[in-house]
Amino acid sequence: MTISADIVKTLHVYQKNEITEYHIYHRLARSVSSAENKRILEQIAGDELRHYEDWKQYTQTDVGPNWIKVWWFYLICRLFGFTFGIKLMENGEENAQENYTLMQGIISEAASIAGDENEHEKALIGMLDEERLRYTGSVVLGLNDALVELTGALAGLTLALQNTGVIALTGLITGIAAALSMATSEYLSIKTEENDKNPLRASVYTGTAYLATVFVLIWPYLIFENYFFCLACTLTAAIAIIGLFTYYIAVAKDLPFKKRFTEMACLSLGVAGISFGIGFLIRQFLGVEI
Repeated sequence: MTISADIVKTLHVYQKNEITEYHIYHRLARSVSSAENKRILEQIAGDELRHYEDWKQYTQTDVGPNWIKVWWFYLICRLFGFTFGIKLMENGEENAQENYTLMQGIISEAASIAGDENEHEKALIGMLDEERLRYTGSVVLGLNDALVELTGALAGLTLALQNTGVIALTGLITGIAAALSMATSEYLSIKTEENDKNPLRASVYTGTAYLATVFVLIWPYLIFENYFFCLACTLTAAIAIIGLFTYYIAVAKDLPFKKRFTEMACLSLGVAGISFGIGFLIRQFLGVEI
């Protein structure tokens, strides 16, 4: 079969994508502990390698993988979880399906490869069962409470106290006490429910998420002296945390990003604004000067 130089060039791109994804799935298969997950990932890796060989029949050349992409997705999976990394790769699989569909009228194998890509997606979705996602609710609880409560508290303290050292000290004490309280409440809540969650792990996830958020929000007050600048940094950090975590959940659980981000950002900033006003009124009413 004679094909044009432009088609060969396109097939080289397909080859590179297939061999790259083969190495990604193969490395992921070696890193997971579940025997079933390992089996499915190895099967998908084998399919990707077969697709590479199918395209090679037409190009008659070998193409090397994109090692940057291989290690990038592997590190994402190791750092942020298997599910998150797989979902990001799944987006690439969807693009591949569309590209292969366009090639069906020229190369017969394109239809079967597109079908395999659909099976990959179904298999991946069916195998995703990661501990950290089972405890997402606990993490969300810790993050949400810390963001709403502490941004509000710091906004109020900023205008009421107007001393970065005192604000940081007060915020840390408040934040750590609240984190312990939230972790304890989550432990008791999970223990009374009938589910497969471990109460201790749930409380650790909640408390850790809360504490991590506390330290991120308070660090400006430990470094800078201008309390208004510190508040601006804190609010910026809060928006960044909301954006990053919302994106993570949106990708891992196929949820809408914009609506959840807007809702959480408005809540945090709204509470901060109200608390800022309360801090001003309290300072004026009590006449406290620090």
